[in-house]
This record gives sequence, C-alpha cells and structure tokens, in this order.
Amino acid sequence: MAKLYVNEKKKKGYINPEIYGHFSEHLGRCIYEGLFVGEDSHIPNKNGMRTDVVEALKRLQIPVLRWPGGCFADEYHWKDGIGPKEGRKRMVNTHWGGVVEDNSFGTHEFFELCEQLGCKTYINGNVGSGTVQEMSEWVEYMTFDGVSPMAELRRRNGREEPWRVDYFGVGNENWGCGGNMTPEYYANLYRRYQTYVRHYDKAAPVKKICGGPNADDDNWTKKVLETCYAKPNPGGKNFSGFMDGLSLHYYVVPGDWEHKGSATGFDEADWYKTMHKALYMEELIKLHGAIMDQYDPDKKIGLIVDEWGDWFDVEPGTNPGFLYQQNTMRDALVAAVSLNIFNRHCDRVKMACIAQMVNVLQSVILTEDERMLLTPTYHVFHMYRGHQGAELVESSLSGEGIVGVEDCEVPALQESVSVREDGTVLVTLANLSVRDACPVELMLTEKRPETVRAAILTGKMQAHNTFEEPERVKEEVFEDVALTERGVSFTIPACSVVSLEIR
Repeated sequence: MAKLYVNEKKKKGYINPEIYGHFSEHLGRCIYEGLFVGEDSHIPNKNGMRTDVVEALKRLQIPVLRWPGGCFADEYHWKDGIGPKEGRKRMVNTHWGGVVEDNSFGTHEFFELCEQLGCKTYINGNVGSGTVQEMSEWVEYMTFDGVSPMAELRRRNGREEPWRVDYFGVGNENWGCGGNMTPEYYANLYRRYQTYVRHYDKAAPVKKICGGPNADDDNWTKKVLETCYAKPNPGGKNFSGFMDGLSLHYYVVPGDWEHKGSATGFDEADWYKTMHKALYMEELIKLHGAIMDQYDPDKKIGLIVDEWGDWFDVEPGTNPGFLYQQNTMRDALVAAVSLNIFNRHCDRVKMACIAQMVNVLQSVILTEDERMLLTPTYHVFHMYRGHQGAELVESSLSGEGIVGVEDCEVPALQESVSVREDGTVLVTLANLSVRDACPVELMLTEKRPETVRAAILTGKMQAHNTFEEPERVKEEVFEDVALTERGVSFTIPACSVVSLEIR
C-alpha cells in the first residue's frame, strides 16, 4: 500500500492559472480548420471561430493563449494580417509544410478568439526576420489608446478600443529556427527590442518574455542572464534583467528526432522511456532555476515553459509538415506528470503552454471537417483545472514502489496537491504503471474530511478516441473511494489519472 501524506496547512506557493496555458501556431490545421473556419463556413461559428471547439475549450477555463508561434513567429509580419481579407498578403509557410498562408487569421482574429475564450493574451514578436520598428509599431497598434499612426490604422480596420496584451515574447527559439544566434548576440538584441515594447497603459503593463533555452542548454541561460544583467542597466532591487519571464522549451521524444516513434504503435519499453523523459522536466526546472536564482533570488522572473508536450511521428498518410498525431493514455499520463511538476515548482514556473491546442502534436482537441473529439489530454486538463489560482501544499508519497525497464525506471505514483480559497483540497494523482493497480491511503493533517468527490481517466496504454468512437477514453466518476478517520482510501488502477476534491 502506498501512503500519501498531505499537510494542507503548509502552503508552498501560489499556482498561477497561466501554468494551464495553451499554444496555437500557424502550423498544419491548428489555426485553420481547428480554431478558425471563417464566417462563411458550413461549420457553425461565431465571427469565424468554431463554436464547438471554443465551447469545449471554455470548459477547461483556458487562462492564456500564445500566438502566432513558434517558429512561425520569426517569419510573421503582422501588417500582412490586418485590413480587408481580400487584400491581405499571401505567403509561403516555409517552416510548416510549404503551404500558402493567406493571413485571413491575424491580429484582430486572435483577439476575437481570446475574447470568446475569456483568456489572457500572449503575443510572440518577430526578432529573427523582423525589425525593432515593426515590433514597436505592432505593440502600438494593439495597445495605444491615443492619437498615433498605428492607433488610427487600428481604428480604420474596425477596432476603436485598444486590446490588452498580457504577455509579449521577444522572439522564439532564437538559438534555432529564430535565427541560429549565440546567447550573447540574442541577449543584446533582446535588450534592444524590449526597450520598444512600450507600456502605453500603465495600469496594464505588458509582461516581457525573454527567449530562453532549449531543454538542458544551461549555457544559453547563463549567457543570456549575464548579458541582460550587465551594465548599463537601471539597477535597484527591482531590476530583473529587463524581463518578466524566461522561456524554456522541452518536448518528450521517446526515440530520436529522425525516428520519434509512433503515437499509437508502442510497447511497454516505449511507454516507460516516455514517462522517464516526461519526469526529466523536473530536472530541467531545477537546472535552469538554480542559474536564475543567482541573478533573481526573489523569483521575480518567471520560468515560462511555453512549449511542452509529446512529439511523435506524424500519422501515416498526413502531411509531415503538419505534425498531426493521435493522442492516447500515454499522452494523458505525460500531461498529468508535467502539470504535477509545474504545480510543485510554482514558486518559479509562472506559465506553461502545451503544444499545441488543436490538431498539432499533443492536442487537447482533434477535428475532421465538422467533426470534433476530445483527447485523453483534454480530460486531464479538465480534471486539473481546479488547481488554477489555488495554493500548493506540502505532500509526499511513500511505499509506491518503482516500475519500468532498465535505464527507464520511474516511481509508480506521482502527485500534486493544492487548497482552494473555500478550503477544498484538490489531489491529482497519476499511476505510471501499465500493469499494476496500487492501494493508496491518503492522510490529512487536520480533522477527518466530510466529503470526497473523485474522477478518473483510465484505459489500456494505447487507448485513444477516434471520430468513429469519440468517447472510448473519457473522464468518469470514480466510485471506489472511502472516507477514513484521517483521510481517504482507494485503489488507483494501472495506467490512470485520478483527481479527488476533499472537503
């Protein structure tokens, strides 16, 4: 029997809702067909946004959405995507499939989508092929409420009031697709470009995100922070290297980049290799967090994991540049493990955006013309949504055991626990074993709980939803839970995710 100890009175930090963020790029069928179908589509929509997809995403309480990329961000020129659609510039999406991008989804459409979702906005600017003036004018176009050339242009395009830009990324993966830069060179560009990301509304300042490392590239983190903190700078105790956040990108790839492995055709060895790599996220947060602590011991700078998730080979017969893959219980466990890690490191991790929202990589939704399905990953986000804005509390496991294969052994169970303002304790627990159920005794430090409500997502490791069987894997009520004098007891099945709301 595993024992899960919860000290609901020992608070460890605030779980920023943005940890449950999402990422949408002009890649494959994420934007077009997935989120945006146009006002003339036979698919039900509101101002061009798919009604079914938007309603499903609203049930997740999406906190923030990142756009337009990704690699696409550093070849995106925002003026191509404003004004009458028939006059918008067409371009070739050189990064993703070589298809023609007609720019019918641009700045106005993005803010329309975010307004329908009720979420915060995260814009990624173009450093790789753009100019300081271009970036500065985009910020002015979006956020300035006075008389200026860009504000007047926005009004002529039909938007009187400015929008709120909550986060602005200055470039993307500038160590790779965003320009193949050295860290020192990028950091100096960052210092320059961010200067012109103006706070036109002092009551709603734009939080600036600096381009951080690829996975375990700690040299990038060291050199970028060293350069951004170098003199001349404003100094003072509130100085944080000209940034509010530093990004981190990490994908779970069970194979190598040439042969990543099938999304559905995998064995137990592949399963445990995937779980082992998913758990590596914690080591990355510690690695880069330790460097950030040297410059920012008060943790003013958030670690922004704005690209994370599984990356497998594309589905047979699909465009390899569209990165379309199925989503199984393996993806669900990776999502559960990753979100638990972000929760447990909420003192440093302030945002995370799964890649990507619809039809690309580890999506929460897949679409096919007018049909839509919710993936196992979607259900994990739904089960975890109560952590948003809650307080992380101390928890620990013992007796859960180790599972896996040689070189890829992992703990059988993994958890995070939070307490909401009304005192509800939310426990999210993942069983990484594909074979063995595990009895669990959950013990609280305070008096006996009065009620418990539980949900479960479980199935065979390769189980997934199809358009013919869209509810083969879904969140269900978990009945096998009993209150005890000190907490709750239950048996968590193999290959499953459980959430418990304890009052």
